[in-house]
Amino acid sequence: MGDKDKPLLIKRYASRRLYNTETSDYVTLEDIAGFIRAGREVQIIDLKSGDDLTRQYLLQIIAEHESRGENILPVDVLNDLVRSYMVPGGGMMPEFLSSSFEMLRNNQSKVVEQMSAMNPMAQMPGFEAMKAQQETFLKAMTGGMAGGMESGWSGAGKTQDKADEKGEDLNEIKQQLAELQDKLSRLK
Repeated sequence: MGDKDKPLLIKRYASRRLYNTETSDYVTLEDIAGFIRAGREVQIIDLKSGDDLTRQYLLQIIAEHESRGENILPVDVLNDLVRSYMVPGGGMMPEFLSSSFEMLRNNQSKVVEQMSAMNPMAQMPGFEAMKAQQETFLKAMTGGMAGGMESGWSGAGKTQDKADEKGEDLNEIKQQLAELQDKLSRLK
């Protein structure tokens, strides 16, 4: 099993600093989020007690993104998650979410195509921007694992080119989304 196949081990010291055991340096929550977006699994362990803190830190990453106005999950989904914790044994929600994300990873491009084909709003101006946003969301949620991974990369220059293109694409999507929101607010 190669190093990239096993989870990246992050140790939390008593000072609450997070230490990347592969690179022997300290990392932030944003660094950890970057590892995950890049498709890497992480495991965060308390150095003193040996407790696995991964779940706690992943939830903290989501909470921080939400607090910055990056609405990752709709309020109704958050309500359902809270309700699922009230059911003895956790209910079906964890299993359902796990199965749903596995399906998304396995069928990412098919899902986007089906959502577009079945959607009567496809004729609406700005629909392409919404479609691009959906694709970006699915890639972000699945770490770009399914179908979106490009093969044949060679050299660091291409990696930087890809990052630049993604940054430009993201800015374009943000602009299109702002225009679409403006149009929708004028319709109201």
